[in-house]
Amino acid sequence: MPIKVAINGFGRIGRSFLKVALKRPEIEIVAINDLGDVDNLAYLLRY
Repeated sequence: MPIKVAINGFGRIGRSFLKVALKRPEIEIVAINDLGDVDNLAYLLRY
């Protein structure tokens, strides 16, 4: 059973955690809370 995690803030640490969590099957990301728009957050995650 995976650990369900919500990320509060998608700054440098939030993005780094997401990149690590996506590689680990025991962690399930259920939400990301940030004030930025989706396109900007996707760009920051990509680069």
